[in-house]
Amino acid sequence: MPTLPAPASAASPAPTPAPVPGGAIAIVGAGAVGSWMGALLALAGHTVRLIGREPHMQAVRRQGLLLQRTQGSVTAFPEAGTELAAVQGAGLVLVCVKSGDTDSVARALAPLLDERALVLSLQNGVGNVATLQAHLRQAVLPVVVYAATALPAPGVVQHLGGGDLVIGPAGAMTHGTPQAALQHSRLQAVAALFTAAGLQVRVSSDAMHELWAKLVVNCACNAVSALAQASYGEMAAVPAVHGLQRAAVQEAVAVAAAEGQALSLPALLAAVDRIAATMPAQRSSTAQDLARGRPTEIEQLNGHVVRRGAVHGVATPVNQALLALVQLAEAATQR
Repeated sequence: MPTLPAPASAASPAPTPAPVPGGAIAIVGAGAVGSWMGALLALAGHTVRLIGREPHMQAVRRQGLLLQRTQGSVTAFPEAGTELAAVQGAGLVLVCVKSGDTDSVARALAPLLDERALVLSLQNGVGNVATLQAHLRQAVLPVVVYAATALPAPGVVQHLGGGDLVIGPAGAMTHGTPQAALQHSRLQAVAALFTAAGLQVRVSSDAMHELWAKLVVNCACNAVSALAQASYGEMAAVPAVHGLQRAAVQEAVAVAAAEGQALSLPALLAAVDRIAATMPAQRSSTAQDLARGRPTEIEQLNGHVVRRGAVHGVATPVNQALLALVQLAEAATQR
């Protein structure tokens, strides 16, 4: 990412936004998920600006972005660069950076974003929307992404499975006010835009609940996959791993309850099983980061459960062990 300018404070509120912002769609942190989304939106006819790392951006500029999927490969031609200044004039901004970079990127975006832009967080973890909103005047909405994607080579993105999106407000939606009506219209409009691009979208009345549910599943899957460099199918074949995952889910559900999020333990255990059934050959994003020697999001996944558990007096020994082991493996890649 580029050098970050000095922080800008969130001052007076932005002008009343339109239901669907006009202009380009900027994707900040165009890794696997961002590139997959960018390819679909570009193929649907939108002006898309990818902002990511070289040499991926260089390859996209040179030859386009090749999207590989089960129904065949297709090449999209979004704009591509490495500078955050490309968000200027964009009506819709998709933030896909790693959770550890959210604060610094939010500070950098603040003086660059169009007043009427709508910002979407397509990130793992439950704290990113609040971090973005602390620095931005523009509305920020969470998008929960259930998709398996990868970047096998510069200029190439693979869609390996899944593809559902859930969008909604960060908290429970209040009905009957003009602000709520505007928010609802924007949610529906963005959902329609994504649906037209071939994505499966559901509008939720409380996306924070959805974010917590995904966090719990990630706590059960990501670290184990990373530590063993194993696929979800390989993990499911070992009964002891299933027991470990169940314990991680039970702890995370207890912490979520202490945070005011009532989650269904049977539903989340079923979701873990479903991942192995629908994406058996896929490894977690944490596993991919660890294999490449890149920082993982373990602090925002199992680490979040451990920290919030400590606040509420909820024991989280399994999540603590998974956190510590991934941190140890990360440290080894830096030596």
